[in-house]
Amino acid sequence: MAHLFYVLTHIAEVLIPMFEWLGPWSYLILFVIVFMETGLVVFPWLPGGSLVFLTSSFIAVHPILKMHIVIIVFFLAAFIGDSVNYWIGHSLSRWHWIEKRLAGPRMLTAKKYLNRYGFWTVAFGRFVPLIRSFIPTISGMMHYPFRHFIVGNFVGVALWVALGCGVGYFFGSIPLVKEHFSLVILAMASCAILAGTGMWGIKVLRQKIIKRNRML
Repeated sequence: MAHLFYVLTHIAEVLIPMFEWLGPWSYLILFVIVFMETGLVVFPWLPGGSLVFLTSSFIAVHPILKMHIVIIVFFLAAFIGDSVNYWIGHSLSRWHWIEKRLAGPRMLTAKKYLNRYGFWTVAFGRFVPLIRSFIPTISGMMHYPFRHFIVGNFVGVALWVALGCGVGYFFGSIPLVKEHFSLVILAMASCAILAGTGMWGIKVLRQKIIKRNRML
């Protein structure tokens, strides 16, 4: 327990030796994590946006990695990942049992929506956690034109990386964050967990109230 507490409160001191030991392999690890989160639909729980933000913040505090390389790595990982995810969805649509389900009226409505708002859905859906892992798959399953998808994907990924890295680097450049990087990150993570737990609690309570009212 004491060791875990030390790691949580000394994140920078732990990461610096790790990045030094890994060397150029650090970029490959960052690439793989973002690629898996966006390219393989079964890994939407992996950190994507948070990894971009935290890595950029860490570079601002301890420039052990090169920022321009990290930006390229994140862009390629997300762009290629989304493209692979699209073709996974395109391949899945050929399966007989999936094809039958795609023939329903709801799917037809979804296809019309995608054809009309596809660019905005692909581009700005990237900013929504979890959802961004499924939009490329659905686009492929709906046979949304790949040439249109690739344009929306390029714009969305470029904005996502630019904002994530830019805001993250600016955040890491704040003197207070530089001096207490580990504690600030720990406080942010704690607030996110508390907020998530609170929202889950409210949802459970709301469902209980609705269920009780129906029984009356």
